[in-house]
Amino acid sequence: MRKNGYQAIAIGASAGALEALSVILPALPAGFRLPVFIVVHVPPDKRSILAELLQAKCAIHVREADDKEPVAGGTAYFAPPDYHLLVESTGTLALSGEEAVLFSRPSIDVLFESAADAYGPGLIAVVLSGANQDGAQGLRHVADAGGTALVQQPLTAYASAMPQAAIAACPEATVMTPEAMAAFLKRIV
Repeated sequence: MRKNGYQAIAIGASAGALEALSVILPALPAGFRLPVFIVVHVPPDKRSILAELLQAKCAIHVREADDKEPVAGGTAYFAPPDYHLLVESTGTLALSGEEAVLFSRPSIDVLFESAADAYGPGLIAVVLSGANQDGAQGLRHVADAGGTALVQQPLTAYASAMPQAAIAACPEATVMTPEAMAAFLKRIV
């Protein structure tokens, strides 16, 4: 894995997301310069409180993304319930109500593919715990664009199906525990 040249981080998770994100995001120090884009599968008809819960534990800013807002470093952006989160090459975020992908909106694949197109080899993409295959093809796209692919060690995941699918689609991905991911991301400041 490269030690510098990183421009952004994209994270996807489903069942078990809060546990893994509670290890990774609080480890990012104040002054962390990269933006972090996060898709977590949440019920479409309920307000998500993930950003609020994690903001209380984090030194970086944590919030839900707004449509067309400029990307800022040191901020973690959560996709709002029932919207795909995309990163545009213009340096802004976009929210989309387009069709669900693998029964998911927001979709991890949609985020990863748009972020890979925007950042190429400057992107780190992370697949965490989850019970479906969302994120696997997006991670493949990230690796094909020269980005860095990280996957949660399936044995440490609350639900191992998503990490296993990501490893199958992207066997060159680095498999790590959430604690190791946190340490790696902290070192790239």
